[in-house]
Amino acid sequence: MDLEGKPALLGYRMPGEWEPHSHCWMGWPERPDNWRDDAIHAQHVFVKVASAISRFEPVTVCASAAQWENARNQIPKHIRVIEMSLNDAWFRDTGPTVVVCDNITHSGDPVRKIAGIDWNFNCWGGPDDGCYGDWSLDQLVARKILEIEKLPRFPQSLVLEGGSIHVDGEGTCLTTEECLLNKNRNPTLTKEQIEDELKMYLGVKKVIWLPRGLFGDDDTNGHIDNMCCFVKPGVVLLAWTDDESDPQYERSVEAFSVLSKATDANGRALEIIKLHIPGPLFMTEEEAAGVVQDGDAKPRPPGARLAACYVNFYIANGGIIAPAFGDEKWDKEAFHVLSIAFPNHEVVMIEGAREIVLGGGNIHCITQQQAAFTSNIVKHG
Repeated sequence: MDLEGKPALLGYRMPGEWEPHSHCWMGWPERPDNWRDDAIHAQHVFVKVASAISRFEPVTVCASAAQWENARNQIPKHIRVIEMSLNDAWFRDTGPTVVVCDNITHSGDPVRKIAGIDWNFNCWGGPDDGCYGDWSLDQLVARKILEIEKLPRFPQSLVLEGGSIHVDGEGTCLTTEECLLNKNRNPTLTKEQIEDELKMYLGVKKVIWLPRGLFGDDDTNGHIDNMCCFVKPGVVLLAWTDDESDPQYERSVEAFSVLSKATDANGRALEIIKLHIPGPLFMTEEEAAGVVQDGDAKPRPPGARLAACYVNFYIANGGIIAPAFGDEKWDKEAFHVLSIAFPNHEVVMIEGAREIVLGGGNIHCITQQQAAFTSNIVKHG
C-alpha cells in the first residue's frame, strides 16, 4: 500500500540505527564483473556477516533464482533465505529506508507505525557514471521487501541511496555534498531543495553537510557511511588518518573542521571520535584478474585504492558488526575504539572484509535494518 503525503508531516521519522530492529535484510553477491572468482570469496564473507548479525536479530538473505540453492547451502539454517531478482547485493542502497511513527493511544499505551521509503535508484550515477548497465531489478528491491513485510510504502522520485545518509533519530542528518549534490543524481534540484526533501522524508530538522566522503570511494561518489556516522545523539565517529601524505588526511581534517563547528538539531555541539583507517589498501593483480572486465560494470583495475574504513559497520540489537582487513595494528585499534564508543554492545570483527571492499563497499553497505514494532527506545551508552 502506497501512502500519500510527506512522512514527516504524518509524524514519521527515521530512527537512529541503535534503536531496536525487528530484522536485518541482506542480498547475495554473484556478479562476476564485480566480485572476483564468481563471488566465491565474497559469498563466504557475506555468510560470516549474516551469521554474526543473526546472533542479535533475525536476518533474511535474498538470492537470485540461479543462486538460491547455493546460498541456502552455505547460510546457517536459522537464517531465512528467499528468492529475489536483483542486479547486485548492496541492500543499504537498494532496500527501503524504514521510518517510524510513535503515538500514544487514548489508553496511554504506546503504538508504533512503520513504513518504508522507496527512493529512486540510478546505480550511483545513471547510464554515464553508474556502476553497471542494467539496474532495473535493483529498482524493485525496496518495494518487494515492503510487500513481503506488508509495510506501507512512501514512493520517492529523489535519487538517493541509503548509504548517503546517517541520522541520530532526534532530528539531525549527516550527508556529503560530494554525493547528494553530484550532477549525476538530481541535477535539477538545488542544495536547499534536496535538504527540504530530507527533512520531509526523514523527519529531520537539521542537515549537516560534509564536503567529501572517503578518498577512493568513487563508486558511490563519497557516501557518508564510509566517512562518518552517529554513535548516539551528539556523538559521531569520523574516519581518520594522521598521515599527512595520504590524500585522505585533507578530507578527514576538512570534515573535522565542519563537525567541530556544527551543532545538532537540539543545539548540542558534537563530540567527535576519530577512527583510524587501515592501510592504505590497494587492489592486487591477482584480485583484479579474478574480475570479469567486460565493460558492462565499472572497472576494477590493479593498484586501485580501496575505499576501506572501519566506520562502515552495522549496529545490531546489542552488537556491532565491523570489518577487519588483516591490518593487525588498525584492526585492533578499531575494536578498541568501537568497544569504548558502544559500551552496551558486543563488537564482532569480521575477518576477510577486504572481499566486500573489493566490490566497492563494506558491512553497512550490504545490510539494511528494519525497525521494530516497539516504541521502547534502547538507551545507549
